[in-house]
Amino acid sequence: MKVFLTSLGCRLNEAELQTWSQDFSELGLSVTSDQLQADLLVINTCAVTGEAARKSRQSIRRLHRKNPTAKLVVTGCYASLEKSEAESLLGVDLIVSNQDKKMLPVLAKELLEWTSMPYAATEPEESALFVRNKERAFIKIQDGCRYRCTYCIVTIARGEEESRSIEDIISEVEKLTQRGVQEIVITGVHVGGYGSDIETSLFDLVKAILQQTNVPRIRFASVEPWDLPESFFELFRNKRLMPHMHLPIQSGSDRILKKMSRRCKSESFLKLLEKARSVVANFNITSDIIVGFPSESEQDFEDSLQMIQQARFGHVHTFSYSKREGTKAANLAEQISEPIKKSRSQAMHHLASEIKRIELNEMVGSHNQVLWEGQGVRLENGRSRYFGYTPNYHKVSVEIDSELQIGNQILDCEITAVDNKELLIGKLLQQPKSNNSRIAVAQLSD
Repeated sequence: MKVFLTSLGCRLNEAELQTWSQDFSELGLSVTSDQLQADLLVINTCAVTGEAARKSRQSIRRLHRKNPTAKLVVTGCYASLEKSEAESLLGVDLIVSNQDKKMLPVLAKELLEWTSMPYAATEPEESALFVRNKERAFIKIQDGCRYRCTYCIVTIARGEEESRSIEDIISEVEKLTQRGVQEIVITGVHVGGYGSDIETSLFDLVKAILQQTNVPRIRFASVEPWDLPESFFELFRNKRLMPHMHLPIQSGSDRILKKMSRRCKSESFLKLLEKARSVVANFNITSDIIVGFPSESEQDFEDSLQMIQQARFGHVHTFSYSKREGTKAANLAEQISEPIKKSRSQAMHHLASEIKRIELNEMVGSHNQVLWEGQGVRLENGRSRYFGYTPNYHKVSVEIDSELQIGNQILDCEITAVDNKELLIGKLLQQPKSNNSRIAVAQLSD
């Protein structure tokens, strides 16, 4: 029997798929990328906005329509917040709340009512990674959040904070490294709050991973900026920690930050960035900013634009505020009109793009250890194009002879240009570790 896993929304949902992939393998169920061949469909939904909930419903219906004979299990934030609605959708056989996610594979097994071990069980030596992730794996270190930002529904859907033990996380990282994973991404609902319930901290966890594992590269998903102690960035002196963090600020206006119940101010946020860049000069900070939050004035918006300029973000995810029933912000006065939100969003996107391009142009001429992904794209000229990410998380493209295979390898690359789509262009400076590599390094950089 086979299971098809899919998700919407955050990286945490992706990390959970990877965990379930391992669990299903141990239960004897094979993970497949072909939903038409699956006996069981599992969808990890999202409900961060009304639009996300709509897409979750749409995806559930589509899964059932394409494979109506398979059992369909729905979990995630939409399933937790809108359980009755999710249960009423045609084809749904089981709803698993966020609080019961650890039991999802076992519950799914009961749903299928197995009487014997399936014939297509995954072999023990096979990778238990979710099928879309080969070079990189997401490590879920905790769930839940103790804070209640006024616009956020996820903290309600995910519940109280619960951290995994350091020993458990180390064990997972070691297994993934043995299977060839080159990079892990530490993720959770409230990553910075890790360990508050088990008398440890994110700082201690990262130290343990550095000391007790050999995984080549370590990254973070989104981390709330107020959780990081001043000494945290000293960890990045270890080159295995990639010099990039996604630190969501959400607004450059202290007045709006207060209305959002965010626990930091613009000045302290900028000082945090200064600390990071004092340790690693090219440290890349990316962020989220919401425009059009209730009562946001022109001055508040200008403060956000100024934040982008001062912070020199490598990338900004710009979101137009969307009312989400069940949050405090949905009932706030002075809701901003859609035309104003759209205008501000466009202006912010334009400025953020300009700042990003400046940062990218400054990388031209630099050498970077790039983790190359996938199998490459065959070009009309007979060569292949690969994509990867620099240590500070900028996407780069390289064109090489098609006989070379560089997927899942970390190789030195010189940045030669920036294209009009904000993509770095590079050339390889290091011979790939491939049995088919018959071309000299000098030819690689032609």
